[in-house]
Parts: sequence; C-alpha cells; structure tokens
Amino acid sequence: MYFVDCIYSVSGGEAELLLQSFKTTLNTAYLWTSKIVNYQKPTLGGTMALRSALLGCGLLVILLAVVFPPLDAASQAINQELSDLFNELWKLDVNRMKPGTDYTISVQGKAGYVSQGSNHARDHASSPLFSNVNENKLKTITTFSRFMKLLDNYERSTGVAEHVSREEVTENNLFLDAVLNTEVMKHTHRYLVSKGHSQSDLRTFKRQLYTIWFDLYYRSGSKDSCGFEHVFVGETKFGNEIAGFHNWVQFYLQEKSRNLDYKGYKARDHDIPDQDDHVLNLQFSWHGLVKPVGSAFVGASPEFEMALYTIIFLINTHRSTTVVVNIDECQLEVVVVRHGRSIGTAYPKLLSSNNRHL
Repeated sequence: MYFVDCIYSVSGGEAELLLQSFKTTLNTAYLWTSKIVNYQKPTLGGTMALRSALLGCGLLVILLAVVFPPLDAASQAINQELSDLFNELWKLDVNRMKPGTDYTISVQGKAGYVSQGSNHARDHASSPLFSNVNENKLKTITTFSRFMKLLDNYERSTGVAEHVSREEVTENNLFLDAVLNTEVMKHTHRYLVSKGHSQSDLRTFKRQLYTIWFDLYYRSGSKDSCGFEHVFVGETKFGNEIAGFHNWVQFYLQEKSRNLDYKGYKARDHDIPDQDDHVLNLQFSWHGLVKPVGSAFVGASPEFEMALYTIIFLINTHRSTTVVVNIDECQLEVVVVRHGRSIGTAYPKLLSSNNRHL
C-alpha cells in the first residue's frame, strides 16, 4: 500500500512529519465533506442519520483517494537527467572509499520488524558492520578529516538548544572550503548555475550551502537542529527515538566507540545485500535507542552526499521530494525534506543493487 510504503521509507522524526501531514489531510477532508453534507437540502429527508451516512461515505471516498492515489507511472520512473548527473559526480568522487580495500563490511543477518518507538530489537548481527576502515585515509583526506571534526559539535537530544561557538563556525567554514575545492562540488555548482538555482559567485554559493546545512532551526521548540546535524550526525527525539543519522563515517565511529550496535540489514527477500553495496538499509541501536529502518551511502565522500542532497533540495520547491535514480550498480530513491530554507532530512533508500534491477 502507498501509505505503508511511505512509512517504510521514513523513521523517527521523518515518520512523524509524514504522519502529521496525513492527519492534516484527513482533517481537511473531514471539513470539506462536512460542508458538502451540510449544503444538502432536506429534500431527501434531511435526517441526522442520513447526514451521518453521507458524511461517512464522503470522508471514506476522500480518505481512499489520499491513501490509495491513482498510480502515476511517471512518479516512479527513473529520473534520467539526475541519474546521469549523479553518475558523473560518482566518477568525480576521487575521495570515495573502496570496498574491500579501504573498508570491509559484514552485512550478516536480516533484521526483524521493530515498531517505531520500541527499543527492543533482536540482534541478527553478532559482529559489527565495519570490520575494518582505513583510518589513515579518513584523517588525511581533507574533506573527511574536517567532516569528522564537526561530529561532536551538537547536542544529541532535540529540544535542547544548540550553542554554536566561534570555533565551531570556523570548523563549518573550513569544511565547506574543502568541499568547494573538490571536483564533485565544482561540477555541482556549475549545474546549479546553469539551471538558475545558484549564483556563479563562489562566496554566494558558499553562503547558500551554509544556510541549507548549518543554519539552526526549530525542530522541538528551540533552535535545536540543523540539516547537517540531522542527516550526518543523528539526533534523539524525546529520549525514545533516533532521528536522522544517515552517514557511514558517523556509523563507523559510533560503532567503534561502542555507542552503536548493528542489528542487521533490511531488504526484500530476493535482494540480499553484500559487502560491495554502496547503499544499505539497516537496523541499529544507538545509545540504547533503536532505529527500526535506517539507510546510508557506504564509502561515499561527504562532498558527494552533500552534492546530491543539495541538488535535489534546490531544483524542487516541494516540502518533500523523492527521486528514483540509478547510481553505479544501485537503484535507489533519494528523499529530501525541506525545513524552510534548510534541509530537514535527506537520505537514500536502496531499491536494488548490483544491477539486480536490470
């Protein structure tokens, strides 16, 4: 079902945003149906029972239209322009880590179902996901090393206001300087300028990136979040849910520190992932909380991920955008949700890998 599929594709704060939108739609449907029913003249009897029946039927029709919308083949079609662009960025991503050479993963068992908000998950992976990562490359590649310096700059819990020091602002800017110096982001900038979504001036583009990724906004009642924190670092919500957390380097570092426990992969029965997959859907616990379904690129550089999400954010004005693309051997959905002028969340969802979709 469409609604179930949508819920599967999000979790934590993302799921709440979707549910809230769904509730709002239902309320709107109820109000409009009430107006329609109340407009009826009592020529058919005008009894309360009839009004209730009409209201119920009208609401049901609208509800079915919301939950089971007409299938739109185009909405699920491969976006060829973005596929071509993202594959070009993939080739330009010289900082990307290579599986089996720069890192080794073990996907192990398939994780079971865990309801959102439950923090009890059976462990289907007796070993960590990452058995080896070339930390020397992480520390010597500028974008990776400056990226890692940002990971301890945030309060983990939403609802707790963030206080950004001058040193942290400097770290943010140094990271963006490194990202802007890569061929991945240079190509991204040229594309966005050609589409009229960015200015050619590099300083203006950098300010645009800072707004999208680092400007603080209200997520749970205070300036407690930003796009970078949610997507790359991860947050906890009200002490019982994991929100965001879609980055493999943070996953590895938290796993190494024993703050994170990998529970197993999530996939359809006919699409078992392997150690060479560039995108994984997975389940894990972090500081005692469970993320039923999470997803992340594996091995990709910070500039590659930031470029993909920035492009989708800027070329659309919708609150939530999902595009289906082929990148290397993977077919995936890339989801970007906006929070005003900033990114609220962004993540990949693996559909199939190793050309099994062809």
